[in-house]
Amino acid sequence: MTQPHSLANLTAAAEIMLDFSARTGLSSEKPVRRYLWTDAFALCNFLTLYQATQEAQYKDLALALIAQVHDILGHHRPDDPRKGWISGLSKEEGRAHPVAGGLRIGKPLPEREPDAPFDPQLEWERDGQYYHYLTKWMHALAQAGCILGNAQFTQWATELAQVANRAFVYRARDGSTRMHWKMRIDLSAPLVASMGQHDPLDGLVTCLALERAAQLCAPDQTANRLDDEIALLAQIAEGQALETDDPLGLGGLMFDAGRLLLIASDSPLVPQGLTNRVLQAALTGCDQYLHQGSLNMPPAQRLAFRELGLAIGLSLPACLPTANETATDLSLHQIEALTHYQPVHDYIIKTWRAPQNQRLESWLAHQDINSVMLATSLAPETFLILATPTPSEDA
Repeated sequence: MTQPHSLANLTAAAEIMLDFSARTGLSSEKPVRRYLWTDAFALCNFLTLYQATQEAQYKDLALALIAQVHDILGHHRPDDPRKGWISGLSKEEGRAHPVAGGLRIGKPLPEREPDAPFDPQLEWERDGQYYHYLTKWMHALAQAGCILGNAQFTQWATELAQVANRAFVYRARDGSTRMHWKMRIDLSAPLVASMGQHDPLDGLVTCLALERAAQLCAPDQTANRLDDEIALLAQIAEGQALETDDPLGLGGLMFDAGRLLLIASDSPLVPQGLTNRVLQAALTGCDQYLHQGSLNMPPAQRLAFRELGLAIGLSLPACLPTANETATDLSLHQIEALTHYQPVHDYIIKTWRAPQNQRLESWLAHQDINSVMLATSLAPETFLILATPTPSEDA
């Protein structure tokens, strides 16, 4: 990597993550609460801390988090009359294949009843399954497989990709292939039928990365390949506009671009020119976002986790390996252009590290996701950079 870990940033990230693990019942007797998006970032953070320090507590927290996420979000809610694994598997089979039915979001309210009217505001608080949350967990789980030398995690990530694509991808009435935004907990029907702008791209890049992880980190596993899923997602993504001025979406584009840069450029599964297209959308969107002046608003009127998503993405140039043989001249030029936004990266992190801003209602209302993504912005390596094989150990 072009820059080593900052000891101060690493220490701050560790403090945040240890507080998060205690607050959410991962390392304490407090009531356990798991939320898939937050936990995917948290898993990457624990892996970053473990790699940087070699302290066993971070490896133990990573393993405990994987177990809790699968046990809680892989099962029906306590207030649901249905019991057991959401996949419908037996207790023993479910333990062997904990993501066979996907994973719940972890929202506070139960999913909408089939005959209940759709309320767009209330839907944000209702449970179900989101595709882009599942892909974040696939990524984190595959990273854990490589870093901890546990090929089972890589296999589970691949299984989750197959399950998610079967459930979310569908053929529309006009013959086009599309994706649902949100599905029921048991994946039986959509809760929100519209398609997320970046879901096809995110799914495509994640499946490409999982293929890489299986080849490098789990060569002895007889995992099913994802060629069919990749081909279908590439078809959908080709027709999707990528430009956005949403800071979280922009960070996601940079995250996807970084993974594409680390996947062999000569892979026949990678659509030609996709990396440059994603990077250009990120650059254009950054200019549009800054032109809006949203960062000039008082912190009380802003959402930290959305801005921190952008800050994480803007960490990409500093995290990429110095010798990247898969990058084209155009890609290198675009990555260099991203470095011009370093002051934006620094400003966002400075804003949300300020103690007075962490006392705001806008922060406290989303404390877990805000704090975990702040930790990722301070130590983003495992989230942004695809892992390479680690000598096998008893994980």
